[in-house]
Amino acid sequence: MPEENIKHIDFEDLNKKAISQPIVSNIYTADPSAHVFNGKIYIYPSHDIDAGEAFDDLGSHFAMEDYHVISMDSINSKAVDNGVALHVDNVAWAEKQMWAPDAHEKDGTYYLFFPAKAYDGIFRIGVATSSSPTGPFKAQPKAIKESFSIDPAVFKDDDGSYYMYFGGLWGGQLQRWRSGSFNANEPDSPTAFIPKDNEPALLPIVAKMSNDLLEFDETPKQLEILDEKGSLLLAGDIERRFFEASWMHKYNGKYYFSYSTGDSHFICYAIGDSPYGPFTYKGKILEPVVGWTSHHSICEVEGKWYLFYHDSSLSKGVTHLRSVKIAEITYKEDGTIVPIKPYIE
Repeated sequence: MPEENIKHIDFEDLNKKAISQPIVSNIYTADPSAHVFNGKIYIYPSHDIDAGEAFDDLGSHFAMEDYHVISMDSINSKAVDNGVALHVDNVAWAEKQMWAPDAHEKDGTYYLFFPAKAYDGIFRIGVATSSSPTGPFKAQPKAIKESFSIDPAVFKDDDGSYYMYFGGLWGGQLQRWRSGSFNANEPDSPTAFIPKDNEPALLPIVAKMSNDLLEFDETPKQLEILDEKGSLLLAGDIERRFFEASWMHKYNGKYYFSYSTGDSHFICYAIGDSPYGPFTYKGKILEPVVGWTSHHSICEVEGKWYLFYHDSSLSKGVTHLRSVKIAEITYKEDGTIVPIKPYIE
């Protein structure tokens, strides 16, 4: 939701109209990646802090420095903050900006996947491991080879293969990798190297993970998102094109790739027959929330599907102080998703 609109919101009234409330209020949490491990829900969010940075379109005010893991015994139970799971000071290669993470499990080891800015100012993606889903996690000494940009989301397919999806525009630097290597020829600008409106939009990235989940098993490749005619979505199609916040889930044998449209504030999705795509755009999952960003995950819990998302209602519209919320997802018979309105009109 645009910043100018937030100034006119009655937040007491808004919170009464919200379809869900923040699951924790002792800290600010955002970008929730939710999983069920051993019958229990674990949520891996960003930890928003007020670092005093000025607002800009590169996301400098999102100055997060650590991760907390939130756990829930069931979808309606109390959410528990399990404390610091990993701090940037304990990641040798990372300088700052521990943005949206994800996690997964394999053979009793839990893996935390996270982006951070390295000391050269370039976003990379790292891995940390633990014997517990709540951590503490120990980071690998180096970032994943060939990793770049932000918002890692790791999906386990039915055959036991794991895939990472990632990428984000503007402050997420995806546009700076259009040539195959990082382009540092111009000063930081959110729109530098962005395609023209009539050109294909920038695409998210996918790579199959190695057996130990510590590296890529292949060179990362683009994930195509197509319109109803089979053409790539255009950069000017801002209500449908990819911006950031990749997520993958599988429903009735189909692969659902969902993502944020960034500056137009929607969570959208596309459906395909392979973890590599191509994916055909199908619609919106979530209408705009209060706060500039929108970022989510989708998780099945006891036979029902839920959207984990965030808004800035608890902080009264402060865009970098967000809170995780949950809403149930409903599918139609044709497999499409009923769009969710975060506030009752």
